[in-house]
Amino acid sequence: MHLMQIHEPGQTPIPHAQTVAIGIDLGTTHSVVALLREDGSPQAISDEQGRSLIPSVVSYENLGRRVGHEAGEGAVRSIKRLMGKSSSDAVVKDFPNVIAASSPLALQCGPQHLSPEEISADILAHLKHMAEAALGHNVDAAVITVPAYFDDAQRLATKRAAELSGLRVLRLINEPTAAALAYGLDQGAEGTIAVYDLGGGTFDISILKLSGGVFQVLATAGDTLLGGDDIDHALADYALSQWKITLPPHPRAQFQLACRRAKEQLSDATEVMLTHADKHLTITRELLNELAAPLIKRSLACCTRALLDAKIGKEELSAVVLVGGSTRLKLVHSMVAEFFGQTPHSEIDPDRVVAYGAAIQAAALTQGADHLLLDVVPLSLGLEMMGGIVEKIIHRNTPIPTSVKQEFTTYADGQTAIALHIVQGEREKAEDCRSLARCELTGIAPMKAGLARVGVTFSVDADGLLSVEAREALSGSVQQVEIKPSYGLSVEDMARMLEQAMQHAQSDILERLLIESRVEAQRVVMEIQSALKDTPQHLKAGEAAMIEAQIASVNEALQGSERERIDYESGRLQELVGPFAERRMNAAIAEGLSGKHLTEV
Repeated sequence: MHLMQIHEPGQTPIPHAQTVAIGIDLGTTHSVVALLREDGSPQAISDEQGRSLIPSVVSYENLGRRVGHEAGEGAVRSIKRLMGKSSSDAVVKDFPNVIAASSPLALQCGPQHLSPEEISADILAHLKHMAEAALGHNVDAAVITVPAYFDDAQRLATKRAAELSGLRVLRLINEPTAAALAYGLDQGAEGTIAVYDLGGGTFDISILKLSGGVFQVLATAGDTLLGGDDIDHALADYALSQWKITLPPHPRAQFQLACRRAKEQLSDATEVMLTHADKHLTITRELLNELAAPLIKRSLACCTRALLDAKIGKEELSAVVLVGGSTRLKLVHSMVAEFFGQTPHSEIDPDRVVAYGAAIQAAALTQGADHLLLDVVPLSLGLEMMGGIVEKIIHRNTPIPTSVKQEFTTYADGQTAIALHIVQGEREKAEDCRSLARCELTGIAPMKAGLARVGVTFSVDADGLLSVEAREALSGSVQQVEIKPSYGLSVEDMARMLEQAMQHAQSDILERLLIESRVEAQRVVMEIQSALKDTPQHLKAGEAAMIEAQIASVNEALQGSERERIDYESGRLQELVGPFAERRMNAAIAEGLSGKHLTEV
């Protein structure tokens, strides 16, 4: 089978240049760089000390930098959580070196002020150097993985970080999707699988269909603020509360590292001793499980949502795959097995499987392969219409890349501009969705309402980034916007958007129908009033009074919330206007044909 390339909408399908590209898992706590061996199997690249799992930390001293294992005491950690965020985000408060009121977001790194993108670029540059040392030549292209629920701002921030490090991003792919790709190639699996990815700082669940070399994501869900770091945090909170002490930010971060080591030791041991200064506390595996269980239950709630979105039952899954270092916790194995009703797979190293998938995709984009990879849009994208309702252009779980065009028109006579409000979410009203961007298409030639033809195209590229173009056919006016939200969704925002969409589905639809009836009735009234003003000569005696009386009835109905009455009064108005409209049309046709020979018509 030949390689089936995936290209961004509207671009000429020219394959990437033949080159060696690497795959990078840019993780919250650890990162991995990998490539494909000549025999077709993926390999994680190690540093000079033989270490392939590189801590995602950077320390800055005397304008220099040290990355990973060599980073010093004051290293910046978990920077991935700040990618694409603003200083007003709740997550920022957990970072003691964030510069207050800085815009854009910046951190105090030794004597320097650096953005999250610049710090991530230093990590990527370190991984790039490792790959170049192993290969003996320059490397300038990579496939980089991101959590499935990274939004546009976070994905753009990741691409900027790569560019700063000297890497050209062939593609961003979702971490669970990369893991599925690795398992599909190594084991030839087919069917529907769940990829449960619990990393250091994020959680993702993806339901994927594997068939005939095609990987398609049916649904995704996740929690951008849930991971192994939170288990460490819970353990640190417990120990400090037992000792009745508090720690400043930097000592607290160091103590949390000790908690992480204790957690890792409990994968094999039944108890460990946690020590701080002259304080000692015995931590058992049972206690760790008690602290971790509520966090794992949060991840399983995401799994339930993903299964509902994919419209499949647990029994329809052919396999469950564990990804991420935090899945080494035995409690994760048991709770996931109980939830899905089957033993999850973890044959491939969960810390490296994502990088393996990225390396496989990098090879596919540069050398050719037999696999096609499809991701999906995680939340619906659309426009606000008259009355504040949302017209969804690209629906949730649509495979990407994708490009959808829809035609709209003007609402009022003489309208020369159209305001575009782009929103994201599942609700029926724009005010209940997330606002992404606003722009205005101007230069429309003034004409009667409904005559202008405005084509709006929504395009989501292979990296999940959205661009919108609006073009008016007659005037040729064009407006384009690339969606770059200033910060991402919080866990609470994401939960609200998805859960409220289900909870309010019926009431939302009823309210939408009411709004549509109101907008249509108002349009009819405007159109008829304009016709009465422009062509009164076509009215018969008493006709104007009857029409005006019915317009008053429509306006009275519009003051209430009875959709049936609005529709009835509006329909009655159109019936009364029918003869008048027919005379106007006949007169217009007669005027148009006046003085013309039949052959000219």
